[in-house]
Amino acid sequence: MKSRARAMGHAIHPILIVLPLGLLSTAVIFDILYLITDRAGFALASAYMIAAGVIGGLVAALPGLVDWLAIPSGTRAKSVGALHGIGNVVVLLLFAVSWLLRDGADQWDPSVAALVLGFVGLLLAGGTGWLGGELVERLGIGVDEGAHPDAPSSLSQREVRPTT
Repeated sequence: MKSRARAMGHAIHPILIVLPLGLLSTAVIFDILYLITDRAGFALASAYMIAAGVIGGLVAALPGLVDWLAIPSGTRAKSVGALHGIGNVVVLLLFAVSWLLRDGADQWDPSVAALVLGFVGLLLAGGTGWLGGELVERLGIGVDEGAHPDAPSSLSQREVRPTT
């Protein structure tokens, strides 16, 4: 099923998810470095990563929702997509609360609860990422019908036709 939210011939959602996923993962790495070194700069960097990652995740969710709404009802893809989307909303909420629990007056020093929420959020993001892969690679969501190794460039405006 071809993606409904596209730019220059490609689905927008998978392009946009890279940034928030990278930012939130990096935030957890900075939190671990903070725990190891007790250097306030790592806590501050983590707070900035979380803020940008949550905003980026919200932006990435919009074309994902557009694509999910186009999936036929009653299909496995619709169910997997719902789980993927709801799971990612939970991931963003976990990180947002982690950000709110950090003491902005004291170099964004994370509490134990803030750290745990970030770690759990990252683990959950791994699961929701797998569900996203299931949607694309197994269920064909966001993939041009007839896609094949010799298909024309998405910039060529030529229709993708299956090989015979």
